[in-house]
Amino acid sequence: MPQLNPGPWYLTMVAAWTIILLSTPTLMKIKTPHQPKLTKNGAQKPTWTWPWS
Repeated sequence: MPQLNPGPWYLTMVAAWTIILLSTPTLMKIKTPHQPKLTKNGAQKPTWTWPWS
């Protein structure tokens, strides 16, 4: 079985990681338009009703 030349594959991997690492801070700056808000008396969990229990 022939061996693959690691040169182009290594360059592709390094280029992909460079793009990912450089774009991460830019993507983290994006704010979603609907941020969750707390109610007046704090975060309340809804009560669950399970019909089979």
